[in-house]
Amino acid sequence: MIFFRRPPEPEYSARKVVSMSSKTRFACRDCGYTSSRWLGRCPDCGEWNAMVEEVAARSGQNRGGDYSPAACPISRVSVVEEDRFATGIQELDRVLGGGVVPGSLVLLGGDPGIGKSTLLMQMASRLSGSGKKVLYVSGEESVQQVKMRASRLKVEEGPLYLLAETDIDRVEKNIISVAPDLVIIDSIQAVAKPDLPSAPGGVSQVRECSSQMMRLAKTRAVSIFLVGHVTKEGALAGPKVLEHIVDTVIYFEGERHHSFRVLRSAKNRFGSTNEIGVFQMEGDGLKEVFNPSELFVINRSRGDVAGSVVVSTIEGNRPLLVEIQALVCPTGFGTPRRMTAGVDYNRVSLILAVLEKRVGLHLGGQDAYVNAVGGVRLDDPAADLGIALALASSFKEIPVHAGLVAVGEIGLTGEIRPVPQLEKRIQEAARLGFSMCMVPQRSGRCAALGEMRVLGLETLPEAIEAALAF
Repeated sequence: MIFFRRPPEPEYSARKVVSMSSKTRFACRDCGYTSSRWLGRCPDCGEWNAMVEEVAARSGQNRGGDYSPAACPISRVSVVEEDRFATGIQELDRVLGGGVVPGSLVLLGGDPGIGKSTLLMQMASRLSGSGKKVLYVSGEESVQQVKMRASRLKVEEGPLYLLAETDIDRVEKNIISVAPDLVIIDSIQAVAKPDLPSAPGGVSQVRECSSQMMRLAKTRAVSIFLVGHVTKEGALAGPKVLEHIVDTVIYFEGERHHSFRVLRSAKNRFGSTNEIGVFQMEGDGLKEVFNPSELFVINRSRGDVAGSVVVSTIEGNRPLLVEIQALVCPTGFGTPRRMTAGVDYNRVSLILAVLEKRVGLHLGGQDAYVNAVGGVRLDDPAADLGIALALASSFKEIPVHAGLVAVGEIGLTGEIRPVPQLEKRIQEAARLGFSMCMVPQRSGRCAALGEMRVLGLETLPEAIEAALAF
Protein backbone atom coordinates (compact mmCIF):
# COMPACT_ATOMS: atom_id res chain seq x y z
CA MET A 1 0.00 0.00 0.00
CA ILE A 2 1.32 3.46 -1.03
CA PHE A 3 0.71 6.50 1.17
CA PHE A 4 0.94 10.11 -0.04
CA ARG A 5 2.35 12.53 2.49
CA ARG A 6 0.43 15.76 2.99
CA PRO A 7 2.47 18.94 3.63
CA PRO A 8 2.52 20.01 7.28
CA GLU A 9 -0.36 22.31 8.16
CA PRO A 10 1.79 25.01 9.90
CA GLU A 11 3.99 25.46 6.81
CA TYR A 12 0.96 25.90 4.54
CA SER A 13 -0.57 28.45 6.92
CA ALA A 14 2.67 30.42 7.07
CA ARG A 15 2.73 30.80 3.31
CA LYS A 16 -0.87 31.93 3.36
CA VAL A 17 -0.18 34.56 6.00
CA VAL A 18 2.73 35.97 3.99
CA SER A 19 0.54 36.22 0.89
CA MET A 20 -2.24 38.00 2.76
CA SER A 21 0.19 40.51 4.28
CA SER A 22 1.48 41.74 0.92
CA LYS A 23 1.78 45.52 0.61
CA THR A 24 1.13 45.67 -3.13
CA ARG A 25 -2.07 46.74 -4.80
CA PHE A 26 -3.34 47.37 -8.31
CA ALA A 27 -4.34 50.79 -9.57
CA CYS A 28 -5.92 51.96 -12.83
CA ARG A 29 -3.49 54.15 -14.76
CA ASP A 30 -6.38 56.12 -16.29
CA CYS A 31 -8.66 56.94 -13.34
CA GLY A 32 -6.67 55.88 -10.26
CA TYR A 33 -9.11 53.19 -9.04
CA THR A 34 -7.36 50.79 -6.64
CA SER A 35 -7.99 47.09 -6.02
CA SER A 36 -6.36 44.40 -3.91
CA ARG A 37 -6.18 42.07 -6.93
CA TRP A 38 -5.63 42.43 -10.66
CA LEU A 39 -8.71 43.03 -12.81
CA GLY A 40 -8.91 42.79 -16.56
CA ARG A 41 -11.31 45.72 -16.74
CA CYS A 42 -11.43 48.71 -14.40
CA PRO A 43 -14.83 48.80 -12.62
CA ASP A 44 -14.72 52.61 -12.42
CA CYS A 45 -13.81 53.85 -15.92
CA GLY A 46 -14.31 50.59 -17.85
CA GLU A 47 -10.86 50.62 -19.48
CA TRP A 48 -9.35 47.22 -20.35
CA ASN A 49 -5.82 46.19 -19.26
CA ALA A 50 -5.34 49.42 -17.31
CA MET A 51 -4.60 47.91 -13.88
CA VAL A 52 -0.92 48.14 -12.92
CA GLU A 53 0.78 46.90 -9.77
CA GLU A 54 2.14 49.40 -7.28
CA VAL A 55 3.38 49.40 -3.69
CA ALA A 56 0.84 50.76 -1.23
CA ALA A 57 2.07 53.54 1.06
CA ARG A 58 2.44 52.56 4.69
CA SER A 59 0.02 53.92 7.20
CA GLY A 60 1.20 57.23 8.58
CA GLN A 61 3.84 57.74 5.89
CA ASN A 62 4.67 61.33 4.85
CA ARG A 63 2.50 62.91 7.49
CA GLY A 64 5.09 65.57 8.26
CA GLY A 65 4.79 65.57 12.07
CA ASP A 66 1.94 66.20 14.47
CA TYR A 67 1.79 69.99 14.06
CA SER A 68 -1.61 71.31 13.17
CA PRO A 69 -2.21 75.03 12.49
CA ALA A 70 -4.72 76.71 14.72
CA ALA A 71 -8.03 77.76 13.19
CA CYS A 72 -8.71 81.49 13.01
CA PRO A 73 -11.76 83.60 12.11
CA ILE A 74 -12.06 84.64 8.48
CA SER A 75 -12.17 88.30 9.55
CA ARG A 76 -8.55 88.05 10.72
CA VAL A 77 -7.24 86.69 7.42
CA SER A 78 -5.44 89.39 5.44
CA VAL A 79 -6.00 89.56 1.69
CA VAL A 80 -2.83 89.63 -0.42
CA GLU A 81 -3.00 91.00 -3.94
CA GLU A 82 -1.87 88.61 -6.67
CA ASP A 83 1.50 89.61 -8.10
CA ARG A 84 1.43 88.15 -11.60
CA PHE A 85 4.16 88.41 -14.19
CA ALA A 86 3.52 88.30 -17.94
CA THR A 87 4.94 85.49 -20.06
CA GLY A 88 5.42 87.73 -23.11
CA ILE A 89 2.81 85.70 -25.05
CA GLN A 90 -0.50 87.57 -24.89
CA GLU A 91 -2.66 84.60 -25.89
CA LEU A 92 -1.12 82.48 -23.12
CA ASP A 93 -1.52 85.28 -20.58
CA ARG A 94 -5.18 85.56 -21.59
CA VAL A 95 -5.80 81.87 -20.82
CA LEU A 96 -3.87 82.03 -17.52
CA GLY A 97 -6.02 84.96 -16.38
CA GLY A 98 -3.51 87.78 -16.88
CA GLY A 99 -0.14 86.13 -16.29
CA VAL A 100 1.67 83.60 -14.11
CA VAL A 101 1.05 83.65 -10.36
CA PRO A 102 4.23 83.00 -8.30
CA GLY A 103 4.00 79.67 -6.50
CA SER A 104 1.43 78.22 -8.89
CA LEU A 105 1.47 74.76 -10.47
CA VAL A 106 0.21 74.62 -14.07
CA LEU A 107 -0.49 71.44 -16.05
CA LEU A 108 -0.36 71.63 -19.87
CA GLY A 109 -1.79 68.70 -21.83
CA GLY A 110 -2.21 67.92 -25.50
CA ASP A 111 -1.75 65.36 -28.26
CA PRO A 112 1.77 64.30 -29.28
CA GLY A 113 3.35 66.75 -31.73
CA ILE A 114 0.73 69.44 -31.16
CA GLY A 115 3.31 72.00 -29.98
CA LYS A 116 3.42 71.82 -26.17
CA SER A 117 7.21 71.89 -25.92
CA THR A 118 7.40 74.59 -28.59
CA LEU A 119 4.99 76.83 -26.69
CA LEU A 120 6.82 76.39 -23.39
CA MET A 121 10.23 76.97 -24.99
CA GLN A 122 8.97 80.20 -26.54
CA MET A 123 7.59 81.23 -23.15
CA ALA A 124 10.95 80.43 -21.52
CA SER A 125 12.68 82.51 -24.18
CA ARG A 126 10.45 85.55 -23.59
CA LEU A 127 10.81 85.33 -19.81
CA SER A 128 14.58 84.85 -19.86
CA GLY A 129 14.86 87.75 -22.28
CA SER A 130 13.03 89.96 -19.78
CA GLY A 131 15.44 89.01 -16.99
CA LYS A 132 13.49 86.14 -15.35
CA LYS A 133 15.48 83.07 -14.41
CA VAL A 134 13.99 79.93 -16.02
CA LEU A 135 14.90 76.26 -15.55
CA TYR A 136 13.83 73.86 -18.33
CA VAL A 137 13.87 70.22 -17.17
CA SER A 138 13.60 67.59 -19.91
CA GLY A 139 12.97 63.97 -19.02
CA GLU A 140 12.60 62.83 -22.63
CA GLU A 141 15.42 64.67 -24.46
CA SER A 142 19.06 65.48 -23.88
CA VAL A 143 20.23 69.05 -23.38
CA GLN A 144 21.70 68.98 -26.89
CA GLN A 145 18.29 68.14 -28.38
CA VAL A 146 16.64 70.88 -26.36
CA LYS A 147 19.34 73.29 -27.54
CA MET A 148 18.59 72.36 -31.17
CA ARG A 149 14.93 73.25 -30.70
CA ALA A 150 15.87 76.48 -28.96
CA SER A 151 18.11 77.44 -31.88
CA ARG A 152 15.31 76.75 -34.36
CA LEU A 153 12.97 78.95 -32.34
CA LYS A 154 15.64 81.68 -32.08
CA VAL A 155 15.67 81.74 -28.29
CA GLU A 156 16.88 85.03 -26.87
CA GLU A 157 19.97 85.18 -24.70
CA GLY A 158 19.16 85.26 -21.00
CA PRO A 159 19.22 83.30 -17.74
CA LEU A 160 17.78 80.08 -19.20
CA TYR A 161 19.06 76.84 -17.65
CA LEU A 162 18.69 73.34 -19.16
CA LEU A 163 18.60 70.07 -17.25
CA ALA A 164 18.10 66.51 -18.55
CA GLU A 165 17.01 64.47 -15.54
CA THR A 166 14.36 61.89 -14.64
CA ASP A 167 15.00 61.67 -10.87
CA ILE A 168 12.51 63.99 -9.18
CA ASP A 169 14.71 64.32 -6.09
CA ARG A 170 17.64 65.57 -8.19
CA VAL A 171 15.27 67.91 -10.00
CA GLU A 172 14.23 69.38 -6.66
CA LYS A 173 17.86 69.87 -5.61
CA ASN A 174 18.58 71.73 -8.86
CA ILE A 175 15.55 73.94 -8.36
CA ILE A 176 16.73 74.84 -4.86
CA SER A 177 20.29 75.44 -6.14
CA VAL A 178 19.38 77.55 -9.19
CA ALA A 179 16.47 79.36 -7.47
CA PRO A 180 14.59 80.13 -10.72
CA ASP A 181 11.46 82.21 -11.12
CA LEU A 182 9.83 79.56 -13.31
CA VAL A 183 10.39 75.84 -13.85
CA ILE A 184 9.25 73.74 -16.83
CA ILE A 185 9.14 69.93 -16.43
CA ASP A 186 8.69 68.10 -19.72
CA SER A 187 7.04 65.79 -18.85
CA ILE A 188 5.57 64.65 -15.54
CA GLN A 189 5.20 61.09 -16.88
CA ALA A 190 8.95 60.93 -17.62
CA VAL A 191 10.21 61.73 -14.11
CA ALA A 192 10.09 59.28 -11.22
CA LYS A 193 10.78 59.02 -7.52
CA PRO A 194 13.50 56.41 -6.83
CA ASP A 195 11.92 55.32 -3.54
CA LEU A 196 8.89 53.93 -5.37
CA PRO A 197 9.40 50.60 -7.18
CA SER A 198 6.85 51.32 -9.94
CA ALA A 199 7.90 52.47 -13.40
CA PRO A 200 7.81 56.15 -14.50
CA GLY A 201 4.37 57.20 -15.64
CA GLY A 202 2.60 54.88 -13.21
CA VAL A 203 -0.25 56.01 -11.02
CA SER A 204 1.80 56.22 -7.83
CA GLN A 205 4.77 57.89 -9.56
CA VAL A 206 2.67 60.62 -11.19
CA ARG A 207 0.80 61.27 -7.96
CA GLU A 208 3.88 61.48 -5.75
CA CYS A 209 5.98 63.53 -8.20
CA SER A 210 3.23 66.08 -8.77
CA SER A 211 2.60 66.34 -5.02
CA GLN A 212 6.32 66.92 -4.41
CA MET A 213 6.39 69.68 -7.02
CA MET A 214 3.28 71.25 -5.51
CA ARG A 215 4.90 71.42 -2.06
CA LEU A 216 8.06 72.89 -3.59
CA ALA A 217 6.09 75.52 -5.52
CA LYS A 218 4.22 76.66 -2.43
CA THR A 219 7.20 76.72 -0.07
CA ARG A 220 9.67 78.33 -2.52
CA ALA A 221 7.17 80.62 -4.32
CA VAL A 222 8.39 79.31 -7.68
CA SER A 223 5.98 78.78 -10.58
CA ILE A 224 6.13 75.31 -12.15
CA PHE A 225 4.72 74.19 -15.50
CA LEU A 226 4.16 70.44 -15.97
CA VAL A 227 3.69 68.85 -19.38
CA GLY A 228 1.20 65.96 -19.29
CA HIS A 229 0.57 63.23 -21.84
CA VAL A 230 -2.96 62.43 -22.96
CA THR A 231 -4.74 59.13 -23.57
CA LYS A 232 -6.26 58.06 -26.88
CA GLU A 233 -9.56 59.57 -25.74
CA GLY A 234 -7.89 62.97 -25.26
CA ALA A 235 -7.93 63.01 -21.44
CA LEU A 236 -4.81 63.60 -19.38
CA ALA A 237 -2.97 60.37 -18.64
CA GLY A 238 -2.41 59.33 -15.05
CA PRO A 239 -4.68 59.46 -12.02
CA LYS A 240 -7.50 61.98 -11.90
CA VAL A 241 -6.01 63.32 -8.67
CA LEU A 242 -3.31 64.97 -10.81
CA GLU A 243 -5.83 67.51 -12.11
CA HIS A 244 -7.03 68.16 -8.55
CA ILE A 245 -3.51 68.79 -7.23
CA VAL A 246 -2.48 71.45 -9.73
CA ASP A 247 -3.77 75.02 -9.72
CA THR A 248 -4.42 75.34 -13.46
CA VAL A 249 -5.15 72.82 -16.21
CA ILE A 250 -4.86 73.95 -19.84
CA TYR A 251 -5.24 71.91 -23.01
CA PHE A 252 -3.54 72.50 -26.33
CA GLU A 253 -5.92 71.40 -29.09
CA GLY A 254 -5.83 71.24 -32.87
CA GLU A 255 -5.40 68.96 -35.84
CA ARG A 256 -1.86 67.94 -36.69
CA HIS A 257 -2.54 68.53 -40.40
CA HIS A 258 -3.84 72.06 -39.80
CA SER A 259 -1.79 75.01 -38.66
CA PHE A 260 -4.25 76.38 -36.11
CA ARG A 261 -3.94 75.57 -32.40
CA VAL A 262 -6.38 76.46 -29.61
CA LEU A 263 -5.34 76.79 -25.98
CA ARG A 264 -8.18 76.18 -23.50
CA SER A 265 -8.36 76.35 -19.73
CA ALA A 266 -10.23 73.53 -17.98
CA LYS A 267 -9.37 74.67 -14.44
CA ASN A 268 -7.94 77.89 -13.06
CA ARG A 269 -7.82 78.81 -9.38
CA PHE A 270 -6.54 82.29 -10.20
CA GLY A 271 -8.79 83.29 -13.08
CA SER A 272 -11.63 82.44 -15.41
CA THR A 273 -11.93 79.32 -17.56
CA ASN A 274 -13.89 81.21 -20.25
CA GLU A 275 -10.85 82.33 -22.26
CA ILE A 276 -9.05 80.71 -25.16
CA GLY A 277 -5.82 81.44 -26.97
CA VAL A 278 -5.39 80.90 -30.73
CA PHE A 279 -2.03 80.16 -32.35
CA GLN A 280 -0.78 79.29 -35.81
CA MET A 281 2.06 76.82 -36.25
CA GLU A 282 4.77 78.01 -38.62
CA GLY A 283 8.27 76.92 -39.47
CA ASP A 284 9.92 79.02 -36.77
CA GLY A 285 7.40 78.28 -34.00
CA LEU A 286 3.93 79.32 -32.87
CA LYS A 287 2.54 82.69 -33.88
CA GLU A 288 -0.25 84.40 -31.98
CA VAL A 289 -3.54 84.94 -33.80
CA PHE A 290 -5.23 88.06 -32.46
CA ASN A 291 -8.12 87.98 -34.95
CA PRO A 292 -8.92 84.31 -35.67
CA SER A 293 -12.24 85.03 -37.42
CA GLU A 294 -10.48 86.64 -40.38
CA LEU A 295 -8.23 83.62 -40.87
CA PHE A 296 -11.10 81.12 -40.70
CA VAL A 297 -13.26 82.90 -43.30
CA ILE A 298 -10.68 84.78 -45.41
CA ASN A 299 -10.31 81.92 -47.91
CA ARG A 300 -14.02 81.16 -48.09
CA SER A 301 -15.35 80.66 -51.59
CA ARG A 302 -17.50 83.60 -52.69
CA GLY A 303 -19.04 81.70 -55.59
CA ASP A 304 -22.47 80.10 -55.72
CA VAL A 305 -21.59 76.87 -53.93
CA ALA A 306 -24.30 74.93 -52.13
CA GLY A 307 -23.68 73.60 -48.63
CA SER A 308 -21.54 76.46 -47.20
CA VAL A 309 -22.72 78.66 -44.31
CA VAL A 310 -20.80 80.89 -41.86
CA VAL A 311 -21.72 80.65 -38.16
CA SER A 312 -20.85 83.01 -35.33
CA THR A 313 -19.76 81.12 -32.21
CA ILE A 314 -18.36 82.10 -28.83
CA GLU A 315 -15.11 80.51 -27.68
CA GLY A 316 -14.57 81.64 -24.12
CA ASN A 317 -15.41 85.35 -24.24
CA ARG A 318 -14.24 85.78 -27.84
CA PRO A 319 -16.58 85.72 -30.87
CA LEU A 320 -15.37 83.48 -33.66
CA LEU A 321 -16.68 83.15 -37.22
CA VAL A 322 -16.28 79.69 -38.76
CA GLU A 323 -17.39 78.29 -42.09
CA ILE A 324 -19.54 75.14 -41.95
CA GLN A 325 -19.53 72.92 -45.04
CA ALA A 326 -22.02 70.11 -45.65
CA LEU A 327 -22.37 67.51 -48.39
CA VAL A 328 -25.54 65.47 -48.86
CA CYS A 329 -25.65 62.80 -51.56
CA PRO A 330 -27.55 59.54 -52.22
CA THR A 331 -26.17 56.59 -50.32
CA GLY A 332 -24.72 53.60 -52.12
CA PHE A 333 -25.37 51.26 -49.20
CA GLY A 334 -28.42 50.12 -47.29
CA THR A 335 -27.61 52.32 -44.29
CA PRO A 336 -26.80 56.01 -44.89
CA ARG A 337 -23.39 57.18 -43.77
CA ARG A 338 -22.83 60.18 -41.47
CA MET A 339 -19.40 61.71 -40.90
CA THR A 340 -18.38 64.85 -39.03
CA ALA A 341 -15.16 66.80 -38.54
CA GLY A 342 -14.92 69.58 -35.98
CA VAL A 343 -18.56 69.29 -34.84
CA ASP A 344 -20.28 66.82 -32.53
CA TYR A 345 -21.52 63.71 -34.33
CA ASN A 346 -24.53 63.25 -32.03
CA ARG A 347 -25.52 66.89 -32.51
CA VAL A 348 -25.50 66.50 -36.28
CA SER A 349 -27.62 63.33 -36.00
CA LEU A 350 -30.14 65.28 -33.93
CA ILE A 351 -30.31 68.07 -36.53
CA LEU A 352 -30.79 65.54 -39.33
CA ALA A 353 -33.71 64.02 -37.43
CA VAL A 354 -35.30 67.47 -36.98
CA LEU A 355 -34.86 68.21 -40.69
CA GLU A 356 -36.53 64.90 -41.53
CA LYS A 357 -39.45 65.24 -39.14
CA ARG A 358 -40.15 68.99 -38.87
CA VAL A 359 -39.01 70.32 -42.25
CA GLY A 360 -39.91 67.36 -44.45
CA LEU A 361 -36.52 66.75 -46.03
CA HIS A 362 -36.18 63.05 -46.90
CA LEU A 363 -32.66 62.38 -45.67
CA GLY A 364 -33.14 58.73 -44.73
CA GLY A 365 -31.48 57.55 -47.95
CA GLN A 366 -28.81 60.25 -48.08
CA ASP A 367 -25.20 60.26 -46.88
CA ALA A 368 -24.36 63.39 -44.87
CA TYR A 369 -20.92 64.88 -44.28
CA VAL A 370 -20.36 67.98 -42.12
CA ASN A 371 -17.05 69.78 -41.65
CA ALA A 372 -15.89 72.85 -39.69
CA VAL A 373 -13.26 74.46 -41.93
CA GLY A 374 -9.81 75.16 -40.51
CA GLY A 375 -9.50 72.26 -38.09
CA VAL A 376 -11.39 74.08 -35.31
CA ARG A 377 -13.69 72.13 -32.97
CA LEU A 378 -17.08 73.65 -32.20
CA ASP A 379 -19.07 72.88 -29.05
CA ASP A 380 -21.33 75.94 -29.13
CA PRO A 381 -25.04 75.03 -29.66
CA ALA A 382 -25.41 78.34 -31.54
CA ALA A 383 -23.87 76.59 -34.57
CA ASP A 384 -26.98 74.39 -34.95
CA LEU A 385 -28.76 76.77 -37.31
CA GLY A 386 -25.73 77.05 -39.58
CA ILE A 387 -25.35 73.26 -39.73
CA ALA A 388 -29.03 72.84 -40.60
CA LEU A 389 -28.88 75.50 -43.33
CA ALA A 390 -25.75 73.93 -44.83
CA LEU A 391 -27.40 70.48 -44.93
CA ALA A 392 -30.58 71.85 -46.49
CA SER A 393 -28.59 73.88 -49.02
CA SER A 394 -26.57 70.87 -50.12
CA PHE A 395 -29.65 68.62 -50.29
CA LYS A 396 -31.61 71.07 -52.47
CA GLU A 397 -28.56 72.23 -54.44
CA ILE A 398 -29.42 75.86 -53.70
CA PRO A 399 -26.54 78.05 -52.42
CA VAL A 400 -26.90 80.35 -49.42
CA HIS A 401 -26.08 84.04 -49.84
CA ALA A 402 -22.35 84.63 -49.27
CA GLY A 403 -23.02 87.54 -46.90
CA LEU A 404 -25.23 85.51 -44.53
CA VAL A 405 -24.26 84.54 -40.97
CA ALA A 406 -26.44 82.13 -38.96
CA VAL A 407 -26.79 82.07 -35.16
CA GLY A 408 -29.22 79.90 -33.20
CA GLU A 409 -29.83 76.68 -31.30
CA ILE A 410 -32.34 74.18 -32.70
CA GLY A 411 -34.84 72.39 -30.46
CA LEU A 412 -36.44 69.01 -31.12
CA THR A 413 -39.73 70.67 -32.02
CA GLY A 414 -38.05 72.70 -34.76
CA GLU A 415 -37.95 76.01 -32.91
CA ILE A 416 -34.90 78.29 -32.95
CA ARG A 417 -33.87 78.94 -29.38
CA PRO A 418 -32.05 82.04 -28.04
CA VAL A 419 -28.29 82.00 -27.45
CA PRO A 420 -26.14 84.12 -25.09
CA GLN A 421 -24.00 87.12 -26.09
CA LEU A 422 -25.91 87.65 -29.32
CA GLU A 423 -24.92 91.28 -29.74
CA LYS A 424 -21.24 90.41 -29.58
CA ARG A 425 -21.72 87.78 -32.29
CA ILE A 426 -23.54 90.23 -34.56
CA GLN A 427 -20.89 92.91 -34.08
CA GLU A 428 -18.12 90.48 -35.06
CA ALA A 429 -20.01 89.52 -38.25
CA ALA A 430 -20.62 93.18 -39.13
CA ARG A 431 -16.94 94.01 -38.56
CA LEU A 432 -15.90 91.37 -41.10
CA GLY A 433 -18.22 92.73 -43.78
CA PHE A 434 -21.21 90.37 -43.64
CA SER A 435 -24.51 91.97 -44.59
CA MET A 436 -27.18 89.78 -42.96
CA CYS A 437 -27.47 87.73 -39.79
CA MET A 438 -30.18 85.18 -38.96
CA VAL A 439 -30.94 85.08 -35.22
CA PRO A 440 -33.68 83.67 -32.96
CA GLN A 441 -36.81 85.84 -32.87
CA ARG A 442 -37.20 85.45 -29.10
CA SER A 443 -33.71 86.74 -28.35
CA GLY A 444 -35.00 90.29 -27.99
CA ARG A 445 -32.31 91.74 -30.29
CA CYS A 446 -33.52 91.81 -33.88
CA ALA A 447 -32.95 95.43 -34.86
CA ALA A 448 -30.48 96.37 -37.59
CA LEU A 449 -26.92 97.09 -36.50
CA GLY A 450 -25.30 99.63 -38.81
CA GLU A 451 -25.27 98.13 -42.30
CA MET A 452 -25.95 94.67 -40.90
CA ARG A 453 -29.50 93.43 -41.50
CA VAL A 454 -30.69 91.28 -38.59
CA LEU A 455 -33.46 88.81 -39.42
CA GLY A 456 -35.31 87.21 -36.48
CA LEU A 457 -36.92 83.81 -37.06
CA GLU A 458 -38.91 81.46 -34.83
CA THR A 459 -38.83 78.06 -36.56
CA LEU A 460 -36.39 76.10 -38.67
CA PRO A 461 -38.68 75.83 -41.75
CA GLU A 462 -38.91 79.65 -41.83
CA ALA A 463 -35.12 79.96 -41.62
CA ILE A 464 -34.52 77.48 -44.46
CA GLU A 465 -37.11 79.16 -46.68
CA ALA A 466 -35.60 82.59 -46.04
CA ALA A 467 -31.98 81.45 -46.51
CA LEU A 468 -32.60 79.65 -49.79
CA ALA A 469 -34.71 82.48 -51.23
CA PHE A 470 -31.77 84.83 -51.79
